[in-house]
Amino acid sequence: MKTMDITQLPFNRLIGLQRAEAPYLLSLPESSQYHNHLGTVHASALLSVAEATSGEFLIQSLGSIAGVIPVVRRLEAKFKKPGLGQLLGRCTAAPEVVSKLRSDLESKSRGMIELPIEVCGTDGTIFLTAEIEWFIAIQK
Repeated sequence: MKTMDITQLPFNRLIGLQRAEAPYLLSLPESSQYHNHLGTVHASALLSVAEATSGEFLIQSLGSIAGVIPVVRRLEAKFKKPGLGQLLGRCTAAPEVVSKLRSDLESKSRGMIELPIEVCGTDGTIFLTAEIEWFIAIQK
């Protein structure tokens, strides 16, 4: 995969996505511009952090493989609590899931992976959980 800075994709720059400290990958700063009609973080902002976090996880996991083209195939999310303040995204995928994807890419030049994502607050409160399925192919 061509190394990219996910925070520099046009949409992610527009919304102000930033890198986060481990165990989180990405964050969205606290700002009223992300609020909905209830004064909590809008569902779209939560979903944006989840999707970008899954992409960042793939970049970190597959960065050394040339020609990788990832595309989101499915996203399923559950909103747990109203989002408040800074948002932090993390991926909780097991190492064997990434190993299987790497094996599929080597043997078939394509594969799929489901990544479990959590979007949390700075106190660890989980606002959203998501399963994001990626289809990945190697361009030759």
